Amino acid sequence: MKKVIAGFALCALSAMAADFTGTIMDTKCSTNEKMRDNAACAARCIKGGDPAVLVTADGKIYKIADQAKVVEHAGHKVTITGSLDGDTLKVESVKM
Repeated sequence: MKKVIAGFALCALSAMAADFTGTIMDTKCSTNEKMRDNAACAARCIKGGDPAVLVTADGKIYKIADQAKVVEHAGHKVTITGSLDGDTLKVESVKM
């Protein structure tokens, strides 16, 4: 019984909202550190159909489940409030 309760508690913690700060980039340029500040390139690539991702200062890349909520922030440093499911962020809000 204790293991079941502990399992539920762990699931509840992983579903709680948290803040993630980084730059909204497209997947193609997200691994190129020189491109992380290029808002025009990120906007162009995302508009062209490349998915947006969040790149943190330490280089961690998170996929974004709610693409429509971040498209206008392409190339900008933002803080996303949301929950993490594996390496994918479920966006509740985005702040610049």
